Parts: sequence; structure tokens; C-alpha cells
Amino acid sequence: MKIGLVGKPNAGKSTFFTAVTSASAQIGDYPFTTIDKNVGIAHVRKPCPSKELGVEPNPNNSLSINGTRYIPIEVIDVAGLVPGAHEGKGMGNKFLDDLRQADVLIQVVDSSGNTDLEGNSTEGANPVEEIEFLKKEICEWIAEITMRNWSRSARAVESGEKVENFLSERLAGLKFSREHVITALRKIAISKPVMQWGPEEGKMIADILQDIAKPIVIAANKADISSKENLDNLSNNGAIITVADYELALKKASEANLISYSAGDSDFVISSDKLSEGQKAALQKIEDFLKLYGSTGVQECIENAVIEKLDLIAVYPVEDETHFTDGQGRVLPDAHLVPRDSTALDLAYKVHSDIGDSFIRAIDCKTKRIIGKDYELQDGDIIKIVAGS
Repeated sequence: MKIGLVGKPNAGKSTFFTAVTSASAQIGDYPFTTIDKNVGIAHVRKPCPSKELGVEPNPNNSLSINGTRYIPIEVIDVAGLVPGAHEGKGMGNKFLDDLRQADVLIQVVDSSGNTDLEGNSTEGANPVEEIEFLKKEICEWIAEITMRNWSRSARAVESGEKVENFLSERLAGLKFSREHVITALRKIAISKPVMQWGPEEGKMIADILQDIAKPIVIAANKADISSKENLDNLSNNGAIITVADYELALKKASEANLISYSAGDSDFVISSDKLSEGQKAALQKIEDFLKLYGSTGVQECIENAVIEKLDLIAVYPVEDETHFTDGQGRVLPDAHLVPRDSTALDLAYKVHSDIGDSFIRAIDCKTKRIIGKDYELQDGDIIKIVAGS
């Protein structure tokens, strides 16, 4: 699963990206600073089962700190989009095309209203328009692919091929499944014959597909310099109040051992007596913001995307159901994020295709109960897969 980080130039995407990953994007104050796609790893917080089991974990693919598991997820930072991008304006289709691989999107919005839709400095811009324009660009992009050469394509459907099968194959590269397409077609219930479909039908299909298959989390960034009116309007549109600059500052201060802070915390503890007056003042400003909003919003955006929008759960495969270890004796080594309706067999294939192919049974390590391939995984499950040789 991948998160796509999107938005217009100068909305603060590169700062947001740097704040949640270990990679460094080029950060600047002019349009199209991010010329090449950046990929990094963010982390989703989940309670680590080690705490309830009374064991000391030895994480392999993730982190475990004070009873919290930090599970990695890939984040793609794509260069800024502008109105008309689906027609090639600005950086255009190259960057929309990069979003094919994203399962969920986080749109970083400049809530201050100090940049226009093309990322240029201005005053009094309405940040809600950013939400509308990005959704429009993405839907136009999907609609164009959906309806490309439609008169010729429709003849195949008229000849007997099911429209959902045809569209599923056409849109597979955008990570839209057959189930996504069927859901979209049912919701809009187009009454026209397929041969009469046109741009309007394409946009209707695209709008539903975007909602269900590439959902968007809105990060109302630069909240520290925004008006209450802008923040209220964005909150009413479901946005998460965010200051990526604050998250990045806290991360750097923590790395420098000036404070104790973990991503998403509602506060921090000063751990150094060597802070300058400027640093103290900056931290006080951040502390005031945290008291008001509960966090910088950055980690909340990541977890809203993964846990709420994608509805992923955490599961822990092991080889020893008694000691919760792998073949090397590591306790709870791996944590995997999987869709909520995943089965024990799905987990087996995620661990290794050979294990999936030779699946015999599984064991719920908490209850020691034998479970079958169709067992629906629960959040926090520890599972042993028994496979043939």
C-alpha cells in the first residue's frame, strides 16, 4: 500500500514529506521545487502486542517503542499540480501518472491563503478552492482514460463483453479493481445505452471511482499563519489542521537531543539546558499550538489515510506460537498492514508465495486455536502459518 502526497506548488508538501520520512526532498519557495518523484517511508502507530503479552519484542521490519509499534508505509511525494494539469499544463500528466501507484492521497493545502492555485504568492486566496481543483484534475484524468476512443471501445461491449470487465481491464493500471468498477456503475446507474455514453458519463464514473479507490485526506497546512475563518472552512470540509513546519522542527530538536518527542505526540519534554532564547521561544509557540489542537496534524494525516480511509489492520506472523518468535528466535519480528477483510491465506501469501501455495492451516497464537485459510484476520492478531514442505 502506498500514500500519494499531492497538492499545488508551495503548499508545503516537501516539508510535510520530510517531516514524516527519513528522506530529504528539495525544499524551496518557488513552483515545481520537487522535479523528480520522491519516495520515503512513514510509520503508522499501533499498540504492540508485546505489552499485553509481557514479552520484549525484537522488531525486524518495524519499530517498537514503549509499547507502540511503528509500522512502515511508503509515501510518494509528487511535484505540484496546477489547474489544467490533466491537459498538460504545468508539470502535467507526468505527475498525475505517478499517482497511478497510490492507494490513498493526502492533499497538502496552503490554509493561509497566501498562494494562488499555481503556487505563486498572493493574498486572500480561498484554500477551499484547492480541494475542489485537485479533485477536478484527478477526475478529469480518470475520465479521459475511461472514455478514450469510446465509440470504438463501446462496440466491444455491444458485442457481448460486460462493461465492468472492459472498464476493469482498461483502468487496472490505475489500481482500480473490478469490484471498484462494479460499485461505481451501481451507484450511478447509467440508463443510456453504452454506445451513447460520453464525457458526462465518464466524469460520473470517475467521480465515484476517485472517492472509493483513491480517497483523499486533506491536510490544512500552515495553520500557524492562517485565519480562523480559513481553518473553520477547511475543517467543515473534513480537513485536518496541520503545521508541517512544527513537526519537522520537533523531529530535528528530538534528533539533536534537545527534546523528547515522538511523531504524533500531543506534547514534548525539554531534555537540554543548552537551548538558546530563540529556540525556547520557538518551542513555546509550538507548545501553545499542541495544547490547542492536540498535535501538529502530520502523523494524524498519515494514520487517517491508512487506518480510516484504507481500513488497514496490523497483524504479526510468527513461527513459534508459544514464544511468539520467528525461526531466528526474534520475538514479534514483523508487523504487516493488511486490509481488514484479509484472511489467514492472504497473510501466508504476503509472507511468501511458496507459503501461500503450500498452506495447510494457521494458529491464532493468543488463543492457541487452529484456524483455517478463510479465517478473517483481526487487528493485532499474532498468527502462525503451517505450510507443507
